[in-house]
Amino acid sequence: QVQLVESGGGLVQAGGSLRLSCAASGRTFSNYGMGWFRQAPGKERDFVAAISWSGRNTVYADSVKGRFTISRDNGKNMVYLQMNNLKPEDTAVYICAAHKQGDYVARGSYDTWGQGTQVTVSS
Repeated sequence: QVQLVESGGGLVQAGGSLRLSCAASGRTFSNYGMGWFRQAPGKERDFVAAISWSGRNTVYADSVKGRFTISRDNGKNMVYLQMNNLKPEDTAVYICAAHKQGDYVARGSYDTWGQGTQVTVSS
């Protein structure tokens, strides 16, 4: 089983940037795709971005395209989410997940989740 620990969240003004990190340990990290989801209070957990095991393929939610970039370093067992031009509606807990099988944008395709890191964007 893989363990995932997120870091890098915080409070930022609208228009600012943050870089989230997800440290993975356990099973062979480089064999699996990875994803980021987010959940605001009282709302569903929504897909944000995903990256294939090799890093060659990425997919993004329409709401973050052009502003967020997902990347990975298999040598360090790390996944990153660079978030630029942040908006108040980006405020949520951001959660890293390990992909098992199926559509990258579907929550059910992931079998391991981190605890999340809070991102708050002030207007």
